[in-house]
Amino acid sequence: MISLVVAGAAGRMGKTILGLAAKDHAFKIKAALEQAKSPALGEEVGALLGQVALGVKITAYTPAVMIPTPGAGSVVFIDFTHPDSTAAHLKACVENKAAYVLGTTGLSDQLVNSLSAAAKIIPIVQSPNMSIGVNLLFKLAELAAKALDESYDIEIAETHHRMKKDAPSGTAMKLLEVLSQARKKNPQNDAIYGREGQVGERPQGQIGVFALRGGDVVGDHVLSFLGDGERIELTHRATSREAFAQGALRAAKFVAGQKPGLYNMSQVLGIV
Repeated sequence: MISLVVAGAAGRMGKTILGLAAKDHAFKIKAALEQAKSPALGEEVGALLGQVALGVKITAYTPAVMIPTPGAGSVVFIDFTHPDSTAAHLKACVENKAAYVLGTTGLSDQLVNSLSAAAKIIPIVQSPNMSIGVNLLFKLAELAAKALDESYDIEIAETHHRMKKDAPSGTAMKLLEVLSQARKKNPQNDAIYGREGQVGERPQGQIGVFALRGGDVVGDHVLSFLGDGERIELTHRATSREAFAQGALRAAKFVAGQKPGLYNMSQVLGIV
């Protein structure tokens, strides 16, 4: 059994993860965390989820929440909050030798470097998107980019709900990374984020990235390879946050038994 700590417990992803974990006998919910000023502090997690009482209340972080539940296994900390909180959560995991599952997007280069350093001490699974389908999309994107030459132009388009704060999405940026590596491109020089005005002819090898925002769209990603006489499109549409939450819990089961290191969802799913 895994002692589970979930940050951002009252948020949309936090509640989804907690709801699924409460039904999974592999987990014992150790703590549900929120910010110190959150109105949800003190609320019973079961009541928050519309379920029977689970004996866990939403609290702010204290070191005590990182102590494994008696009879349960090691602590795994799941984080889908905000980059401003990542450093503190990572520090807590390192200090308590807890495994870390990070799905937060919009990470700075400094935070990415901190993850790499921490991975020498604790096991970490980090991914901008933890759904099984999206991680299969990453693999298919790599295969397609290697199979199709540069006469096929590449465009990435993503759509998310109006409340999403970062753009392009972390998933779109990961697609750009995968495609750039497969095509031996430099995303800093060869990517364009939107077009406006008299931009001239499309340069060969350029990768376009576009972000749409509106409504309650959970997450759509469309990858297009546009050639002369044909077009290949790879599409993933998330219809529920459960896809991401299921992936996060699968990552938690994986990372609980791992040595220190920085792991990705391809490794979790065995599609390396």
